[in-house]
Amino acid sequence: MFTRRSFTRVLAALGLAFAGWCAIPVQTTLAADKVVVFAAASLKNALDNVNAAWKAETGKEATISYAASSALAKQIESGAPADIFISADLQWMKYLSDKKLTKPGSEMELLGNRIVLIAPKDSAVEITIGKDSGLAKLLGDGKLAMADVKAVPAGRYGKAALENLGVWASVEGKVAQAENVRAALKLVATGEAPLGIVYQTDAHAEPAVKVIGTFPSDTHEPIVYPIGITAESKKSDAEAFVKFVQSAKAKTLFEEQGFTFLVAPVSN
Repeated sequence: MFTRRSFTRVLAALGLAFAGWCAIPVQTTLAADKVVVFAAASLKNALDNVNAAWKAETGKEATISYAASSALAKQIESGAPADIFISADLQWMKYLSDKKLTKPGSEMELLGNRIVLIAPKDSAVEITIGKDSGLAKLLGDGKLAMADVKAVPAGRYGKAALENLGVWASVEGKVAQAENVRAALKLVATGEAPLGIVYQTDAHAEPAVKVIGTFPSDTHEPIVYPIGITAESKKSDAEAFVKFVQSAKAKTLFEEQGFTFLVAPVSN
């Protein structure tokens, strides 16, 4: 029988596995001449594709570490060797900017996203997201997988949406908080949680889940992914990479994963 204790063990294991996996690129493959990018976990599929396209075009490749925006910002504050930061919200970029840890004039709003309610691919669950959605009843004894609602952007967006819809109080005790949005996605994909709140781009990237509802954009603050160069970066290729992620090629790759491109494409 799947107990609360076993669920906690699974959640912890997923978080440790994801954290370890994210740390590997910086710890084991960091080269002095490579641009190091710290990026929100939800960007993995799209940004990996953009990085591959940059390598195909220039012969250069960035080293990318993925985790929650909050964790990455704190690592940069602690001196982690990042050249570029891409956050899943404006708050964590501002956190670094206010501490003068980003280069003046380097920050820009790059991408947009949406948050959705997901279920395992074979789930028969149906719901209309709204004030009378009956989400708590639908969960029953199951858990609602979400990223950390206090620190991680996806979790904060999700909590705000549920609060604005008047259902947070009824589901708060059923929430399983993961350390980042991809860990929350995994809980639903593996059937450990019957429902979860993630970005639409995460759902697009995981064939084991399906979207059963999209949260109205007016129930939470706009989801914006800013990009910026860190104050400590000395690599000229950092600016080249930032320019490439604004290119028409990158726009296509981001949009293929469900992101909204917020800047006018630039020529390489």
